[in-house]
Amino acid sequence: MATSDRSLPAGPRLPPVLQTLRWLLRPIAFLEACRRDFGDAFSVRFIGFETPMVMLSDPEAIRALYTAPEHSLPPGRTLALRPIMGPRSVLLLEGREHLARRRLMLPPFHGQRMRAYESIVGEVVASEVERWPEDEPFALHPRMQRVTLEVILRAVFGVTDAARRERLAEHLGRLLTDTASAGLQFGVLLSRRLGAPDPLKGLEAQRRAIDAMLDVEISERRSDPRDDILSMLIAARFEDGAPMADAEIRDQLITLLLAGHETTATGLAWTFDLLLRHPEALARLLAEIDAGSDDAYVRAVVAESLRLRPVVPLAGRRLASELRVGPHVLPPGTDVTPAIWLTHTRALTYPEPFAFRPERFLEGAPSTYAWVPFGGGVRRCLGAAFAEMEMRVALIEILRRRVLSPAPGTGAERVARRNVTFSPAGGTRVVALTRTPERAPVAQGAV
Repeated sequence: MATSDRSLPAGPRLPPVLQTLRWLLRPIAFLEACRRDFGDAFSVRFIGFETPMVMLSDPEAIRALYTAPEHSLPPGRTLALRPIMGPRSVLLLEGREHLARRRLMLPPFHGQRMRAYESIVGEVVASEVERWPEDEPFALHPRMQRVTLEVILRAVFGVTDAARRERLAEHLGRLLTDTASAGLQFGVLLSRRLGAPDPLKGLEAQRRAIDAMLDVEISERRSDPRDDILSMLIAARFEDGAPMADAEIRDQLITLLLAGHETTATGLAWTFDLLLRHPEALARLLAEIDAGSDDAYVRAVVAESLRLRPVVPLAGRRLASELRVGPHVLPPGTDVTPAIWLTHTRALTYPEPFAFRPERFLEGAPSTYAWVPFGGGVRRCLGAAFAEMEMRVALIEILRRRVLSPAPGTGAERVARRNVTFSPAGGTRVVALTRTPERAPVAQGAV
């Protein structure tokens, strides 16, 4: 259903091509300008989209959006992700099909199951840190990508054979690199609308090769189950007693890879960038790690980092029913999304909103829809608890072993786009020293 612009909040009057370029190249400046000019709700127009998109930052409006399960996915996500993730991906299914798979896939990512994966994360991080150069600048982000890929291969896919893991890592790494372009989603939309070459066409051979390798793992796990998420997916049953088909399991494995690899690695890179430029927070975190007591402050550090540097900027819906947003009643068919960075930097919710202050999460948790780095409602990220655990364990293991400082000549990282994520433009360049009793563990310099 088409929407009338008159029923939508006001927004920038720039042509769609200029709004798109600003969103792709300077997203934070674009969002800030829109908030300054239009407030908590505004409409934007991007090339490749037939209608405006409404962006929200008021937690109450986001609550109303996310607690109405009838709303569907915006079509842009399906077009861009279906060829990569597969048609049965839990991220792309709607209604009962989506909820059935969500119920099936959620248990491995919660409760006691998580304890079993902490040791895997610790082992992977410890092995990675041993390969770091001593007293030489290097980019942390690609190192974190290597960690999160290895964790997924071991904890999710359950690949124990080192040669197979290396082969899968090579193919999956190539797939991840080829889908990292900031303009991929717009390129797919334009190819559908204007008949331009499909940028995803070249990924078909890669996906077939990966599927063949995953088929081997699925077959082995059926005859020899292990303590990994793949084995749990194979053993799980829908309400009617039916298992998940092999083709669908492959789609869910690729979904878990794409949703959990880049986002967690990027979250870690941002967290270190923030910590190394705020020595007081780093010193407090190190004291907690050294004391080996509770992990309240490391949890607060992760939460504050995801607040100030949310990795995924949008998590939208297409309205199936009316939505009231302030004085506006948005009609069915409208594409609506929280602008997550704006939500996380509202002064009404977070005093000193641009300050990195983990203590705010020790003083009382924000309302559910004021902190949404993993989205919300029935489509909240399945692996949210796993990602937070992985970030906590990685922070602890790295800071136990290395003293980090910003690489000479680097300032605070600016935001760059990698597909649908906000990443540190310079990769978070650091210098690492082996931690010894003689070395001061706190990075020097703050901004």
